[in-house]
Amino acid sequence: MQREAITRLAVVVVAVFGAGTAACAGAISVTAEPLATQVGRYEKIEFRIQLERSYDDPYDPAVVDVRLVVQTPGGGELAIPAFFAQEYEVRRSGGGRGGKVETSFYPIGMGVWKARFTPLEPGEHRATIEARDRQDKGQSQPMTFTCVESSRKGYVRAGKKDPRFFEFDNGEPFFVIGQNLAFVGEGQYVNLAKADEIFATMAANGANYARIWTCCKDWAMCLEGRKSAWSRSWSQDTPIVPVPGDATGRKCLRLGGGRRSIECSPSHAVALTPNTRYVVSGRFMADGGVALELNMAHGIGQARFEAEKAGQWTGFRREFTTGAGENRLGRISVAAVGDGNVYLDGLSLTEASGGAELLWEADVNRRERGTYNQIDCAMLDELVGSAEKHGIYLMLCAVNRDLYMDSLSKVGSEDYNRATADTKKFLRYCVARWGYSTAVAAWECFNEMDPGKPTDAYYGELARYLEQIDVYRHPWTTSTWHPSARDIRLDCLDIGQLHHYMRPQVEGDYRDEVAVIVDLTKFLRDNGLAKPVLIGEFGLATPKWGLSDDMKTDAQGIHFRRSLWASAFAGSSGTAMFWWWDLLDRQNAYGHYKPLADFLKGVSFAGLKITDASVGEPVRVLGYQGDDRAYLWLSDSRTNWHTVIMEGKTPPAVASCRLTVPGLADGAYRVTWWDTQAGEVVETVQVESRGGSLGVTVPVFAADMACRIER
Repeated sequence: MQREAITRLAVVVVAVFGAGTAACAGAISVTAEPLATQVGRYEKIEFRIQLERSYDDPYDPAVVDVRLVVQTPGGGELAIPAFFAQEYEVRRSGGGRGGKVETSFYPIGMGVWKARFTPLEPGEHRATIEARDRQDKGQSQPMTFTCVESSRKGYVRAGKKDPRFFEFDNGEPFFVIGQNLAFVGEGQYVNLAKADEIFATMAANGANYARIWTCCKDWAMCLEGRKSAWSRSWSQDTPIVPVPGDATGRKCLRLGGGRRSIECSPSHAVALTPNTRYVVSGRFMADGGVALELNMAHGIGQARFEAEKAGQWTGFRREFTTGAGENRLGRISVAAVGDGNVYLDGLSLTEASGGAELLWEADVNRRERGTYNQIDCAMLDELVGSAEKHGIYLMLCAVNRDLYMDSLSKVGSEDYNRATADTKKFLRYCVARWGYSTAVAAWECFNEMDPGKPTDAYYGELARYLEQIDVYRHPWTTSTWHPSARDIRLDCLDIGQLHHYMRPQVEGDYRDEVAVIVDLTKFLRDNGLAKPVLIGEFGLATPKWGLSDDMKTDAQGIHFRRSLWASAFAGSSGTAMFWWWDLLDRQNAYGHYKPLADFLKGVSFAGLKITDASVGEPVRVLGYQGDDRAYLWLSDSRTNWHTVIMEGKTPPAVASCRLTVPGLADGAYRVTWWDTQAGEVVETVQVESRGGSLGVTVPVFAADMACRIER
């Protein structure tokens, strides 16, 4: 959040409000307006809110709690938290002749309160905005809007008929087909424009799911956490020190000793507006005959400031005007000139006429927990919008593990309780800002938390809190750095998840991708009997979990394709989600999704059991069956990726084998055989099941084949 928004926040909305929005009498004046009067079912309606009070911390509901209260047509009442946001002009540049499209964000105004709501039922809704702070409360005039039916399917949930699998609100089955796209940022392989492109390509090939990190610290999108213009999270040292002689704990930047000059390098490029006047300012203190030197582009060049008196703060200020083509902040650095130390505090960059802070990452006193990086939040707004557009559903890995892990060592301790409370505030913000979207399929608490930490109470408390504030009831999950049967079994976690990489030091594990998937899925199902389960990360890796060159060698994506099919039929609620998204993109591997997606169209595994079908060596049969249908995948165990790619051996096609499926009711069945690589039907035959068993000749196939058996 920009420094002004924390230290001198004026919660004033620059907006024109229509008729019927006058505030009710009350201690807090609240004015609001819906941005539409009609909205489709499962579509967003947004409210802009004006409070005529200022708050130092708009993210803490103990300081100010703003919420939207909706009376539904069915007589129910829903309360949805509102949120404070810095608005931005989203700018895109580049892209000519195949160049990378870059996105930057330029602040508009000083921030605004908003509420976002998605109606779950058609009819007229009545809404009010309620606000409460430590002294008073207030309420807006009532507003009405109408919800009409739409073609949207609703939210992703555990199935009512069979909780092992997902379905939409309208009852349509949802089988996860997707991958990780974890690191999204302008300095990453995937920026916002690239993510939109990948979402479109995934959707065109039948994929529907992506796991996204919102907790990447300073290398990519991070909603809550450290973003510093002075160092990076992987730096070994830091120029940030306590302010000399200050007992309050305030910090500053120290220039001296072996670090005479420091470059100001925000993790987000700072957008500027051409032909606009700006001011850079701050204060410094010297402990001897030392001056501060500011080195900056944009016509300032080198500026030297002398301390008024040793040991006391001296303010400095310089103005500049951007040229016609200047839309990004250039190089800026600070230096100590002379012997001794210079202490720098409050380096700031704003428009000369006022406005939001542009160098918010230069604030060394900006807290890590409880402040939400507004550019990153705006990035997630864009990403969620892109996912909605393309029909991609997101698992948002939300909470920054390294901000909380050390605090979760002892249940009931002050640190543990504070971590729980801070996470609640963060989740409240997530629910308020992105919970409206049907494209948000699930909240994931942590990426790979230490499975030895006593987190049961923490997850349970957060799950109960989400039940109170998330009226859309998004599923809730987490992950650990080693498979955690305890977490998978927890009732308060809606999705069981594990991560696994096939590595060469475990020979059996590295060679046979199908066997690995079967074992992993069995572990998930043994511990998550009645909930959806997913392999949240998967792929080939080096012994130290880096990208394996063998994955590059397998340019055909044999291990990728076979892992998709194996995980779809071994008992999981979706495909194994591969991690190495940049390589998958370079190899244009998305086409491997389409045959599986086409096969699964119109298919529901709800109510079915793991199949008892068999063929005999060397063919493995995976799949599901009921008493009147079966969906099966047959694979030749000799054609694992290692044999074909690393050993260069191509086993002969499988011929002259027969599939037996016990447990099918007697009668006539249509058996449709699919080529899993081409995604085409190769043969359809009609056969009889007699005595509760169906037998059918398998067409000649290489590597693997699938079939649908339907009454």
